[in-house]
Amino acid sequence: MIDLGTIGAAIGAGLAAIGAGLGIGKIGSSAMEAIGRQPEATGKIRTNMIIIAALIEGVALFAVVVCFLAL
Repeated sequence: MIDLGTIGAAIGAGLAAIGAGLGIGKIGSSAMEAIGRQPEATGKIRTNMIIIAALIEGVALFAVVVCFLAL
């Protein structure tokens, strides 16, 4: 039988993954819009986009690990 802790951990891990996907999608769309407006700043925009995406992935991974440790 599945207990509520297992269900909660699964829902938490899923929400963390969905949140990370939405965040990275927003970063990508904003970066493409910024590059379209100022093509000469492509390098700086791309660098900042990669750093922020890595930070979001780190937070999402941390959230998933915490959900599984809650089991």
